[in-house]
Amino acid sequence: MPRPLLRLVAVSLAASCALAPLPAAAKPAEVEHPAIRAWPIGHFRIGSDETRFGPLEFVGGLEMSSSDWDFGALSAFRFLEAGTRFVGVADTGFWFFGTVARDETGRPVGFDDFTMQQMVDEKGDIIGEKWNTDAEGLAVRDGVATVGFEREHRVSEFRLTPEDMKAPLRDLDFLVPAHELRRNRGFETIAFAHPHGIHEGARVVVSEKSLDRRGNIFAAIIEGPAKGVFTVARRGEFDITDGAFLPGGDLLLLERSYSVGKGVGMRLRRIHGESIMPGALADGPILMEADMGYQIDNMEGMDVWRRGDGALMVSVVSDDNHSLLQRNLYLEFVLHEE
Repeated sequence: MPRPLLRLVAVSLAASCALAPLPAAAKPAEVEHPAIRAWPIGHFRIGSDETRFGPLEFVGGLEMSSSDWDFGALSAFRFLEAGTRFVGVADTGFWFFGTVARDETGRPVGFDDFTMQQMVDEKGDIIGEKWNTDAEGLAVRDGVATVGFEREHRVSEFRLTPEDMKAPLRDLDFLVPAHELRRNRGFETIAFAHPHGIHEGARVVVSEKSLDRRGNIFAAIIEGPAKGVFTVARRGEFDITDGAFLPGGDLLLLERSYSVGKGVGMRLRRIHGESIMPGALADGPILMEADMGYQIDNMEGMDVWRRGDGALMVSVVSDDNHSLLQRNLYLEFVLHEE
């Protein structure tokens, strides 16, 4: 090649390199501090002073809002300290952390120290896409959070670092055949069994509404001596939105229904622990059911904890779907075991 032409090629290459865009830097996920406004809920049944609903006794609750658009869509949460510090996930791809504030009687009056942070990938980039960050289920043990995702079905582990949440540590085998999981009806429940019970602290996952040929709900014990797939009996038009194991080994399930004519419904069902076994159909009694005559909404998250006086507590939260027609609620009950 003639030297003038070589010089021209070299200059052109140098100019191209100079103009080529640099690789985009990772967009960090900032920790947001939305201010939460809260209004107390004094009565569970609208227009009634009644406090007992079967074995459940209503303690108190909150309706919450924020001027920060990211607040809401709360789909699962767990207490890091009984009745106070908590961690949760929103189905919009956010982590959230906070503390339940209480009055002198112990009733909830608000959320303090509330933060939110978007989920990130292995490079530290915000993921953002709904199909890849539809977080629905959550369990926590030893500083590790296990999260269930819908749409892009998976169960992932994360190191809990509230000031800077990172990418997942690893994905777990959830045992249920992936083709059996419906697109928007995946794992809404992830719970650790009792450490000294028949499942020896194993993680159990339950789908929202992924049904087998008999119309029952796919679930699995994903580790431990009783590892394997089982199903949960579906009762009526209710779908499973969360669950937590009780001290005696039974699984308490939070369930939700919706119809245009009736609106939303909420139900708590106690699944016998001994019926949770590979190949089995797990079932148990309904403890409470509530409709639009009660202070409920799209109830999606639940945890079970012990109060200082020994009372067994059940806390539930709602997912408002960022809709003006829905509410963010937090409700507390005592579960009487007599």
